Amino acid sequence: MTIDQTIDQWTDSAARFIDKHRDATRLVLTAAVASVATASAIYGVQATQRRWRSKALKREIASGASQSTAQYAQRDPAMFDETLIEEQLARNIAFLGQEGVDRVRKSFVIVVGTGSVGSWAALMLLRSGVQHIRLIDPKRLTLHNMAWHAAATAKDVGRHKAQALQLRFREIAPFSRVECCTEQITPLNMESLLAGNPSFVVDTMDNLDAKLALAQYCHDKNIKLITSMSVGAKVDPSRIQISDISDTMGDPMVRAYRRRLKMLKIDRGIPVAYSIEKPIHVNLLDKEGKLLPNGTPIPDFRNRRLPVLGPIPGMVGMSLATYVVLQLAEFTALAPPPMRTRDNLYHRIHHDVATREAQNYNNDTCPLEISDMIYIFEELWNSKSILSGYQDRLTLARWDRTKPLSYTNTVCMSRDEARAHDALPPNADLVKEYGQDAMDL
Repeated sequence: MTIDQTIDQWTDSAARFIDKHRDATRLVLTAAVASVATASAIYGVQATQRRWRSKALKREIASGASQSTAQYAQRDPAMFDETLIEEQLARNIAFLGQEGVDRVRKSFVIVVGTGSVGSWAALMLLRSGVQHIRLIDPKRLTLHNMAWHAAATAKDVGRHKAQALQLRFREIAPFSRVECCTEQITPLNMESLLAGNPSFVVDTMDNLDAKLALAQYCHDKNIKLITSMSVGAKVDPSRIQISDISDTMGDPMVRAYRRRLKMLKIDRGIPVAYSIEKPIHVNLLDKEGKLLPNGTPIPDFRNRRLPVLGPIPGMVGMSLATYVVLQLAEFTALAPPPMRTRDNLYHRIHHDVATREAQNYNNDTCPLEISDMIYIFEELWNSKSILSGYQDRLTLARWDRTKPLSYTNTVCMSRDEARAHDALPPNADLVKEYGQDAMDL
């Protein structure tokens, strides 16, 4: 039987069936058409409502620009359509899950400092779904610092940095509650500025004393805190990392922060975003951003002005936001990698140095901590001997034996080379011993 014959046979059978059951067929077809019409009407109404809500939201955003900052800060997120909010956060929902994003949305984060680091941290927290953010910063935008700000435009020059962010945030996520505080945070007003039981405090200030005061308050009040360090004269984004303050190494500001925290009896529990990169050689700037003469000393961290490459602080801010969002969402799929993979080596070097200091120099206290030695070993000498290059059994030793161990008087050698070096007379001519090449390193 051919295909045409088969089709003709089925057509005849269907025609005979319809003739015998004409009334029933009419009812079935009528019901089917009615169902299609009803479904089309429902979907049409839903599509129309969705378009109406979208247009209403756009009108609300446009009209919101005329509302005062105080009025907007009091807006209730419940006033906005939930389906539109979830659509805006769809990618985060796919990554963190609905429950994780819900936890992020219910959180309250305070960002202290809204400059080159803090503005980016706050922006990405907002875009990630945090619906209650408080911005604290007394400084105003200038042409000098506008380029580093995450959302400032030329029209914002002269406006407080935090206010510029708040205005932009209104356009990005109008369903969020963004508070703006333009006071300088101090121990006297911390209780009021940090009120409200925050889920996290993000510290991006560059003043060491202020950072320590904030850390002390958050520690005493059991408030979660994450802080950032200076990225002046740093250019390598791959060296940016977040680790507990007890595991930090290399950066001078981190070292000062860690040591002064220990004086406050805080030795761990504060994650720090910083760069382990050795600062490149750059010109220094004064408080007004003008070049200082070469060799100008930096009296303290408050007055130092190292040039900053624009994208680097933004990356630090995004790293802060990523860490906070994952913590708020209780996302555990990505465990942080161990900071150090050569702990045994570093402890052995520290033991070697401490032993030689005691035996050869009657110094019972090693002036360098393990973190200092890691920086000297890894960053200054690239894990190789000053005399013979790469070796398997390396240690650190004084270069000028008449001077104590320090960043500028500690070199990397093999253990045999260090023993021979320590056996030299204290006033030995090192140029004769090792040649001019070694002296120039």
